[in-house]
Amino acid sequence: MSQFFQDARAVSDRLRALFPATPLLRNDHLSAKYDADIWLKREDLTPVRSYKIRGAFNAAQKALAAAPERALFIAASAGNHAQGVAFVCRHFGVKGVIFMPVTTPQQKIDKTRIFGGDAIEIRLIGDYFDETLRSAQKYCAEQGGHFLAPFDDPDVIEGQASVGVEILDALGAAPDMIVLPVGGGGLASGITRIMEGRGVDLRYVEPAGGASLAAALAAGAPENLAKVDTFVDGAAVARIGTRTFDVLRRVPAEDVLIAPEDRICGTMLEMLNVEGIVLEPAGALAVDALRDLAPQIRGRRVVCVTSGGNFDFERLPEVKERALRHAGVKKYLILRMPQRPGALRDFLELLGPRDDIARFEYLKKSARNFGSVLIGIETDDPANFDTLFAKFEASEFVYRDITRDATLAEFLI
Repeated sequence: MSQFFQDARAVSDRLRALFPATPLLRNDHLSAKYDADIWLKREDLTPVRSYKIRGAFNAAQKALAAAPERALFIAASAGNHAQGVAFVCRHFGVKGVIFMPVTTPQQKIDKTRIFGGDAIEIRLIGDYFDETLRSAQKYCAEQGGHFLAPFDDPDVIEGQASVGVEILDALGAAPDMIVLPVGGGGLASGITRIMEGRGVDLRYVEPAGGASLAAALAAGAPENLAKVDTFVDGAAVARIGTRTFDVLRRVPAEDVLIAPEDRICGTMLEMLNVEGIVLEPAGALAVDALRDLAPQIRGRRVVCVTSGGNFDFERLPEVKERALRHAGVKKYLILRMPQRPGALRDFLELLGPRDDIARFEYLKKSARNFGSVLIGIETDDPANFDTLFAKFEASEFVYRDITRDATLAEFLI
């Protein structure tokens, strides 16, 4: 047993003062769906609904052990790390100052304040996280506080590794495969070190709009992504950590899976509607990747780490919308409509019995023969659109499918 494993086990033991080990539960629905033995490590069931409390606890505990008089901790986060730091500061009775972007949803600000109570102060600075981080680090240097990093810190990595220890304890043996979400790499690198030499296949999942590990493996070193889609906010990181990549640099590129954001939405809805499990986008990454792993996992025992459940239900309409579009059962079109009496009736007669108009925007233009219509159509089978489009092409209706046009869709939809 390595020293790292022993240290991570000690972290797990100390965490019992805050919460019991998160459950490792066999999921019958996913097991039947993929003809495998699928287990979920429910990190969405910690007191702050994510694994981030582990790393924050370990880093703070070690800092206090080295300097018991230390009384000020600083962090920068727009989400789960902030909540973990807040909880830990209240637990240890120290002051925490947490910097968050001005654009942080109020729900996340409120939850952070609830977890930290009087022990924390929240400062909203910057429209973008980079500005927030610079302000936090500047304040930390000026005040002589201790900065609690979200992932690129050895004590944070060691804390997140306690998840791996608990997986082994719960199963009594190593699983065949563990599927890990990747953001900055703290959780992934910690569990990777725990599983070294145990014959466990590891697969790593990143959101398509924040594939920092894949980029680092291709370049041979961490590098900044030119653009990041922040929808999967718990894992959309522009640059993977230097220390975490030191552990992950030997990962084969083919073991890193990329999950499209719209597909993740479908997985979130499936877990909510079928299993009653609320997952945030990052928390659904590992489960979503099972779609790509189906041929590899048949008949095997697989653990998926559901890393978080901090989901604001005000986002649910967006999640449903993106899931329907990804599944191909909802499309948006710009339709060229003849400006004559009866044209709308002619159009409606082309719709099939399962086609439903979800949006219709049209304003008649003067002195024109045709007008443009923005129309959204839902159906129950993607093949229905093939039939509908064939009818359009046989008639006088000219259309353009803008469902996958990111610029137009963002502006019009």
